[in-house]
Amino acid sequence: MFDERTLSGDLAAVRDEHVPGAVVFDVERDFETLDPAVAEQLGLRAESLDPLAYDAAWVPEDAPEVLGRLASGTFTVGAPGDGGVTWTRQTHPPSVFVKPRLEGSPSGFVDFLVATALVEAGTEFEGGPETENHEAGTKLPETFLGFFGETYTELAAATPLSPADTYQLANALYEGYKGLVTRETFAGWADDHPDLHAEWVDAGQRLEPRLDGLSREVATGETSFAAAAELACSAIRHANGAGDIDGVTIPAPFAALDTAAYAHHGPSYAVRWAEKTLAALADDEPDNPTE
Repeated sequence: MFDERTLSGDLAAVRDEHVPGAVVFDVERDFETLDPAVAEQLGLRAESLDPLAYDAAWVPEDAPEVLGRLASGTFTVGAPGDGGVTWTRQTHPPSVFVKPRLEGSPSGFVDFLVATALVEAGTEFEGGPETENHEAGTKLPETFLGFFGETYTELAAATPLSPADTYQLANALYEGYKGLVTRETFAGWADDHPDLHAEWVDAGQRLEPRLDGLSREVATGETSFAAAAELACSAIRHANGAGDIDGVTIPAPFAALDTAAYAHHGPSYAVRWAEKTLAALADDEPDNPTE
């Protein structure tokens, strides 16, 4: 099920710098969340396991089932929305998983996704629920539930979205946050890892056409708010604030997430932004005819 992947020189250097000792696996079968029995096989490949155990009070009663699993202490790897590469620090050493859905993708792009996972797994988290009662140096949470903590219930209560759309929005907001706090690393690769840097630039440029008109699509209801957030937040990693490149521009209303305030305040900022933004969109909707 798990075959160790041979890393290029650039990827090995990124691993050694950001998360020394991490192991990258090619996974035999695609997954969103690993079946518990399959996940336990990682115990045969890792020195030890340290399953996440989130507070059950962080999870609304109507939340998707995977969040309940995360709060149960069950060894859970992966979640819907993770994409073609995901990572975990529940194994020692940390593990990165390359899913078979990426077969046929350009090798340089796959290398960039692996590099992104390695950087995220080794990046320190400046604030938020997972730093409470922890020593300085806590790493980025593995999941958005670890990022939002008790404020996830606030996010669910503050918006009119369904539980599934709230999940999608929360995942998007955390992807945006991770991109915001890691993109300077990618911007700095122009000299040391030029191929990975070029893939980072290219991935951003390929997002630009999809961002054009996104504000209008949200305003008219052509694209759901959660789906639009997913796209816009994925672009924050490639936005204009990163280095000297001509990066992508994040459209309104999501541009407010491409800010130092979000990087500093994290989940509390995200909840306030979502509440105010959705309220403003509702106010802008044309009144329903009463006659």
